[in-house]
Formats: sequence, structure tokens, C-alpha cells
Amino acid sequence: MDRATDQTDPAADLAVKVEAAKAALQRGAPAEAEQLCKDVLTVQGEHREALYIMAAAQRYDHRPADALAATEALIKVDPGYGRAYQERGHCLRALGRIDEALGAYQDAVAHNVGLLASWKMLVQFHTAAGRAEAAQFARAQCAYLESLPPELQAVVSLVQEHRLGMAERQVRAFLQRNGRNTEAMRLLAEIGVKFNSYDDAEFLLESCLVLEPANTNAHFDYVNLLHKRQKFGEALDQADALRRKAPHNPQFELLYANQALAVGQFDEALDLYANAITRNPENPTLHLSVGHALKTIGKQAEAIAAYRDAYGVRPDFGDAYWSLANLKTYRFEDAEIDQMRAFEDQPATQLSDRYHLCFALGKALEDRGAFSESFGYYERGNRLKRGEVGYDWRRITAEIALQREHCTAELFEKFAGAGCQAPDPIFILGLPRAGSTLLEQILSSHSQIEGTLELPNVLALAHRIDGQRRIGEAANYPGNLTGLDTDQLRAFGEAFISDTQIHRKRGTPFFIDKMPNNFRHIGLIHLILPNAKIIDARRGAMGCCFSGFKQLFAEGQEFTYGLTEVGHYYRDYVGLMDHWGAVLPGKVLRVNYEDVVADLESQVRRMLDFLGLPFEAACLNFHETERAVRTASSEQVRQPLFKSGVDQWENYSDHLDPLRAVLGPELAST
Repeated sequence: MDRATDQTDPAADLAVKVEAAKAALQRGAPAEAEQLCKDVLTVQGEHREALYIMAAAQRYDHRPADALAATEALIKVDPGYGRAYQERGHCLRALGRIDEALGAYQDAVAHNVGLLASWKMLVQFHTAAGRAEAAQFARAQCAYLESLPPELQAVVSLVQEHRLGMAERQVRAFLQRNGRNTEAMRLLAEIGVKFNSYDDAEFLLESCLVLEPANTNAHFDYVNLLHKRQKFGEALDQADALRRKAPHNPQFELLYANQALAVGQFDEALDLYANAITRNPENPTLHLSVGHALKTIGKQAEAIAAYRDAYGVRPDFGDAYWSLANLKTYRFEDAEIDQMRAFEDQPATQLSDRYHLCFALGKALEDRGAFSESFGYYERGNRLKRGEVGYDWRRITAEIALQREHCTAELFEKFAGAGCQAPDPIFILGLPRAGSTLLEQILSSHSQIEGTLELPNVLALAHRIDGQRRIGEAANYPGNLTGLDTDQLRAFGEAFISDTQIHRKRGTPFFIDKMPNNFRHIGLIHLILPNAKIIDARRGAMGCCFSGFKQLFAEGQEFTYGLTEVGHYYRDYVGLMDHWGAVLPGKVLRVNYEDVVADLESQVRRMLDFLGLPFEAACLNFHETERAVRTASSEQVRQPLFKSGVDQWENYSDHLDPLRAVLGPELAST
């Protein structure tokens, strides 16, 4: 008889000990729980759950100082883990360090809004300090969470911890038992948005409103989803309907103002913001929104005043300082820098404010030539933001590899002549901070071209073709492109032309979609719109990557929050663009940012020749073109070209070895 081999799975053994530690803690044996966690940490020193349970066990054992040390180690392992900050808050409170405890609880709910214990502590702290508005907000969060069934409370936390697969399974199981629960449907829609499953999310929220027309929370989410899908006209109509449900609700009035801004009704939006500020001058977000609106339409001096009003109302409001820095042309005064330093260093400063302050300080010190100190703030801001977003570069590398594997010359030969034949779209793509906004501003100065936005349509279509699948399951897209037929491809292309019509205000023959991430879907674009033109906005690796690293994006572009992460993304981008060049020769025009800066007219003529359009001098005077610009380069493209920004990364060269190591010598030298 064969003898069974005595082999165990180390990971499974650690998991058993962690579960045993949880059980020991629950039955009131903290010393036993701590020892089990130490056994796990001897094998795997950065085991998140073991560190968390050990901290809790030490606190239960009346050793808050030891527990605090464990939470600090835990936060180093996972800076985005909300429960770690909550446990830190408990420890600091036990030690009598109340101001620091307040900051820890604020960080906890910033990472995970589902932490009821942290919200309850914030109610206590804010009430004791006389901060009525903050206490009321925390109290409302408590009321919401306590109104949920325990299963949905758990789902809220799972979503915040980016454990989306488990969250989806749990909420779907709940809906099988409670099929008409609108709160569960809202949560499932939120998960769908995080998976870019916008069609499903929209259907769920519409269903919520059919089942419960008075549900203002679902209606609010619905407006925001329509906005995210850039269905701005529908979003405006729905925001108007929502504010009619609850007249004089300031949150709904602000939502409507935001939608008015999105459709270009700038005067109405600014009037609404002004009315809201008159009623509530102490709301810093209102002043910030005014600043954003003024920046978009090119009124920089007024925008600066609004941003200063925002931090005047709340001096630690990190987004206000970053918004000033993000103008790229603003120079901070000594007093502002001192104030930013002081608030960034305070334990009570919330996580979001802290990383906004870090990026703003990085820019302020860069402008003063204090590059080493500037890099320290940029690095800290990126580290804090990276912990919040939980990005893994390996996933994107795998997705891009699938494009190279399945989008072959044979695929394009099979569907030659298919798709919608409209020549209208011009796609400008690549990496953010590579000059795409500059190229858009140049080309949209032409009488036959209109610049629109970073449109999500191609990304949404790719997700739709991929279909629903469980976490860990192999992707269907792009491997399933070969199974489509010519009617489907034509319909997809026609839908793109139809759905983007709302953004075309000038009636020009051509329009620009400058979503940078579309470079990952050039094969799909070619199949559905074979006559579309594509321009690759390329910038040298070191300059492009570092420019992304020092930019705090409003949303998306999670790959920029680390030198290693952005380096891998750039390598993958270049590799995929080389692939498109091989299987679709001549389809894409590469335009190097450095070449545009060095010889604008030659590059303008080159682009217009590629587009089949006559030269117009207005393209050389692009900075005089009046149009709304919503990206980080909005102020830069309103000025003539300058060469000083091309090699700014060299000021930080001593700090960029991790980036060079990932890029390799060939790319790093470009």
C-alpha cells in the first residue's frame, strides 16, 4: 500500500492559525490570540490579518503602546487598510492622545466609510469640540450604516477594502433572498461602476427608481453615473428632477450646478454656486467648485481667488492648495507654504487632505528649486495615494499581453472593410502628461476640427464585449473579437458616432476624442471605425513618467502613483504601440512632444497632412483659441510653447533610479 506523503500547504497552515487567533480573541483569550499571530508572523512577517489581530489582542490585554506599534507596522504593510487606522485610533484614545486619535479615525473612514465604530468615535470627538456640522455628518453616517442589515454592512466594508469579488458575491446572495431591496441594488450598482460595468449599474439604478421613485439616494447615484458616462444632458435633466423632489436641499442644488457646468452652461452654474455660497459661505467645497468652473473657462485670476476662499474657510483643505498648484502657473507665497507644511504634519489631518497637501508642496518647492525636499513630498503623496487605490501593475501587463496575442494581422484581414465608415473621429491617445491636451488644442484650432473630452465610449464598449465574469476568470475580450460579425462591428461604430454627437457643438466634420487609455483598444477602434484617424501623443520615458508621478489626478490613472508602477505602464504602452505598428501599418501617427516644442510648424503640417486637411495658421496660434479645457494642462495650453518644461525631470535625476531600473537603459535614454 502506498504511503501518503506528509506534505502541508504553508499558506493553508497560516490561514488556520489566523482563524484560530480570531476565535481565541472572540472567546476572550487575547494572550492565546497574540501567540498564534506571532507564530504566523515568524513565517510571514508582513501578514496583514495576523498583524491586525495581534494589535487588537494587545489592546484587549491592556497594552495599548504595544498595540500601537503593531498598527504602525500594519499600516506600513497596507497603507490603504481602513481597519488599521481604526485600531490605531482605539490605541491612541486609550493612551489619552485624543488629537492623534481623531486623525486616525478620520483616516479610517477616509479609507473605509463602512467602519461604524470610527464614525461613532467621530461623533463623540466632534460633539465635544463643538464642531456641530462635522458631528452631524458623522451621525448621519452612523444612522445609515445602522439601518443596513448586517450582510450589507459587511458589503460596504468589502467594497471600501477593494475586495470587490467577495462583495459582489455577498450582495448577489442577499438579493436572491431579498430581490426588491433597493439598498442592495445600489451597492451592486456601485460595484458595477468600479468594474466599469456601466450598463449594468445604470439598469440597477433605474430599477431602484422604478421600485422606489422617492429614493433620493438612488436618484443621486443615478445622476453621478450618468455624469461619469458623460451623458451630461440626461444627467442635467435627472439632477433637475431630483432637486424638485427635495427643494432647497443644498446637496442636490450643488449636484445640479455641477451638471450645468458639464453641459457648458457656465453662467447658470456660477450663479447657482454664488447663491449657495450666500446661503452657506462656510462650505469650502462650494468655493472649490467655483474655482474649477472659472479655471475651465480660462478666468485664472478669479479661479485663484476662489481657491484661496476655499482654504480660507477651512485652512487644512488640501484640495484647495492642490487646485492652486494644478494651475501650473501659480506661485505660492511663503505664508501659504508654511501653512501647508504645518497641516500636512498634523496627525488630525485627514488622509485625502494630507496627500493633496503633499502634491501641492511638491509643486511649490519645485518652483523654488528645492528639488530634494520637493521629491520627498511627491514621494509621500504618491505613497499615501497608492495605498488608497490598491493598484497592481501586473494586471494591466496581463491585459496588454492579451491585446498582442489576439489582435493579429489575421484578425484585421478577416474584417477588412467592416465597421462604420464614418471618418469623423480623431483619436489622440497615449499616456497622460505626454502632450495630448496640447495636440488637441492645436488641432481644435482648425476650422474643421472640434475638441471634445476624454470620452469613455471605447472603454465602455470593450467592457461590454468582455461581458460579465467572476474575479479570477479569464477575460473574454479581446479573444472574442474574432467571433463578432460585420453587422455587430458596424452597429458598434454607428453607436459611437451617435452617442458622441452630444459633445459636438460646432458642427465641424471632425472631432477629437482624447481619452489617453484608448491606446489599449486600437484594434477595437479599427474594427468598428476603420476610417478614424489615430495620433499617438508620445513623450520621452523619463519626462513622461515623472510628470505623471508628480500629478494627482481627479480620478483614474492609478498607475502613476509610484515610480515602479508608472515605469511598467510605460514599457507596456511602448510594447503595445509597437505591436499596433506591426499589425496595422500606417494606422497611427506618432507625434513626439519634444518635436512639437522644438519645431511647432513642421509638426502641425505633419499632423494636418496625416488628417488630409489644409494648413491653417490658427493652429500655430493655438493659445489664442477660446474653449473650455478640463484637464491638468488647461492653463499651459493657453500660453505659447516654452522649452523649459521638457527636461524638468533631470532636476530629480538622483531620486529616479527605481524608474530607470524598470524602464531599462534603452527607454530611459529616450
